[in-house]
Amino acid sequence: MATLVGMPGTPEVISIAFVVPRQGPTGIYGPSCLACGQLAVEELNARRGIAGRQVELVHVDAGRPPEVVAEEVGRLVDTGRVDAVAGWHISAVRVALTRRIGGRVVYAFAAMHEGHDDTPGVFMLGERPVNQLLPAAHWLRDHHGVRRWVVVGNDYVYPRVTAGVAASALRGSGSEVVGTSYVPLGTSDFGDVLPALERGSAEGVIMLLMGQDAVHFSRQFARAGLSERLVRLSPAVEENTLLGAGAGANHGVYAAAAYFDGMATVESGEFARAYYARFGAWAPALNAVGESCYEAIQFLARLGEVAGSVAIEDVAAMGSGQFYSSPRGLLRLDGNLLDQDVYLAAADGLEFRVQDRIARST
Repeated sequence: MATLVGMPGTPEVISIAFVVPRQGPTGIYGPSCLACGQLAVEELNARRGIAGRQVELVHVDAGRPPEVVAEEVGRLVDTGRVDAVAGWHISAVRVALTRRIGGRVVYAFAAMHEGHDDTPGVFMLGERPVNQLLPAAHWLRDHHGVRRWVVVGNDYVYPRVTAGVAASALRGSGSEVVGTSYVPLGTSDFGDVLPALERGSAEGVIMLLMGQDAVHFSRQFARAGLSERLVRLSPAVEENTLLGAGAGANHGVYAAAAYFDGMATVESGEFARAYYARFGAWAPALNAVGESCYEAIQFLARLGEVAGSVAIEDVAAMGSGQFYSSPRGLLRLDGNLLDQDVYLAAADGLEFRVQDRIARST
């Protein structure tokens, strides 16, 4: 990492609480998050940092209980140790963080999300159901005749709200949600879920399972012989999840995201070349989750460029509608949300093959 000019906590250095999972079910994403975050900081520090200040990351493990994560970040904010918060973590952690620090520092939340969070200073950078899950379901209806869906998700705010949005939006569209099942985060045995899928009339499963839970589900799903009958659609399955499940468990898996490794766009190609040049052929998997962490840090740099700093009062005065380019292409800030292109990809063994662009930035 580039050498910092000045000491952390001084005017020469901007410190970011980098909140990404390093343990638990979502810890499978951690290495990709850490590598992409490091690349973002090195690139910024090789130029002018953020608003002329060098950048450092203060690592916070988001794989712990949300209240524990929120308290650690809260102490960092309380003491002035960090100037902003960024990273990928589940929405339950985001909710706990906004309760503890909301309105005090800028917070770049990188993950896909359930649709909105009006907390001052929070920017929701990920995909949301209206431009991710719903267009993907329509595409699978039109191209593969999948109309009847069952939701299998973890039991916290994002899966439940997203499933509710999907059920409401699909009604009357030629598709429908015919059942839901929620399991605690950290579930490894889906023996109570799979028999209902075997007996039911659904043609697809919307997987709102995170990390290692999705790995366990896919392995057991394939062993039950369901891969040939039911497609699986997920907004969260990425390349690490494919690797964890194994090639034999990935038949019929589709994912919707704003970024995939190997996308045929100029921006994604440049990002991939920089990533593999820095970390080598054995780097952690390059995927939507990792790229979103790179995105969040670069987004803070964009705020610094436009607003002159990342202080919450300066950013609050910034107008909406800002455009900027990223590995995902041209993005537009709409309030505290990002408009972005979203793609649907099909699993091919341990890789994804992009099938189509299913949503466009406006």
